Amino acid sequence: MQNDIAIFSELCDVLFKEESLQPVAQPIPTHELYNKLDLSLNEEGIIDDELTSNLKSIIKNTPKTASTSFFNQLFGGRIGKAALGDLLAVMLNNSMYTYKVAGPQVGIEKEVLHKFCELSGYGKDADGTFAPGGSMSNFMAMIMARDAKKDVIRAEGITKPMTLYTSKSSHYSIAKNASFGGIGKNQVRLVRTNGQGKMQSSHLDELIKEDLNNGFIPFFVNATAGTTVLGVFDDINAISKICRKHNLWLHVDGAYCGGVIFSNKYKHLVNGLEHSDSFSVNAHKMLGTPLSCSIIVTKHKAQLHHSFSNEADYLYQTDGDDFNLGKTSLQCGRRNDALKIWTLWKSVGSKGLEKIVNHQFEMADVARNYILNNKDYALYSFEDSISVCFNYKDIPARELCTALYKDAKLMVGYGTFGNQEFVRMVTINSVIKKEDILSFFNTIETYVAEKMLKIPVS
Repeated sequence: MQNDIAIFSELCDVLFKEESLQPVAQPIPTHELYNKLDLSLNEEGIIDDELTSNLKSIIKNTPKTASTSFFNQLFGGRIGKAALGDLLAVMLNNSMYTYKVAGPQVGIEKEVLHKFCELSGYGKDADGTFAPGGSMSNFMAMIMARDAKKDVIRAEGITKPMTLYTSKSSHYSIAKNASFGGIGKNQVRLVRTNGQGKMQSSHLDELIKEDLNNGFIPFFVNATAGTTVLGVFDDINAISKICRKHNLWLHVDGAYCGGVIFSNKYKHLVNGLEHSDSFSVNAHKMLGTPLSCSIIVTKHKAQLHHSFSNEADYLYQTDGDDFNLGKTSLQCGRRNDALKIWTLWKSVGSKGLEKIVNHQFEMADVARNYILNNKDYALYSFEDSISVCFNYKDIPARELCTALYKDAKLMVGYGTFGNQEFVRMVTINSVIKKEDILSFFNTIETYVAEKMLKIPVS
């Protein structure tokens, strides 16, 4: 094992060097992947030197999500104390379903969840769990809402069509989860949004009334704290009033930007959160932990237990339900995802997490100001968002982003809202600074001048 740790340290040195010298890995076309790299699995194994060499090649060709040129998705960067917790979790290798096999790690998870409940404005009957991703956090919320509406569904199944509601700008997992949960994709109602992509509560009310009149059972509303493309926040206060009026479960999907609960400056973006029934946050996004670290909390502890517990004498043999976390989890065996957020939080405190969150908004302001002060750019996003959406010199966003990726210049994606397509730069990467933002735009401008303006734009 000590030899393997030494190899790991050597490989980390290679990774850090590559992140510095080649922050965007040269992509390998899919049709060349298995010829370019030795990914084969054979009858005979290989010795350490050969394996190490093989792994170094793989590292060099793997996208560098912790580099200062990574703006592509809703995560990025690397915070040392969080990585420390994740590495330690691997070495300890506890499964979090019972106190017997996890010990103090259960206490660590419960402390993190307790603090998230507190920050969400939930009361003493709140609880939560760690889910295998933001999509599954949303699924758990949907299942709790389904069971809260009709208690017999767990045993008898759905016998009458139920309907749920989410905005047109929400995450794609909502429709997918409706199929998983027996609701059906056809029973997902898409609520209109305003010009910024925020759910229109008046249209939500209309849709619910229409479904009630048609004999459906409305049960669940999904609001979003940080929409996937524009990064905007639904009006939770307005939506919660509609939910209370019709007795619907309100879930706030804060996978992207729910971390604003740590910021005194930006937590107003989720005003009304205390009126929701459940709330999810991906700490591997705004809070900067390694993938994955997905948290869901609910003010209804009893409902969490009711929807996800199942007796198993072969498993739950000691201690009480409060410390046997499998009773409130979607899965049985699961890795310890709490330790990484705990080590980070313990090391920097809540004030340190606030600085991490605020920094992302500050970097977004730098990017927006640059765009607004340069006539060659057109801005399509708004303040109080860490998604910065724009176009440059009328070059199609899809073409620009793809070219930058293929030539290993930048990792940045594109998105659409309404009928407009644009580059979507996110400032969630925990390591970027102002000079990295300015370098981002300089890279685009230099690349376009040298490459794209010399060829016809399709």
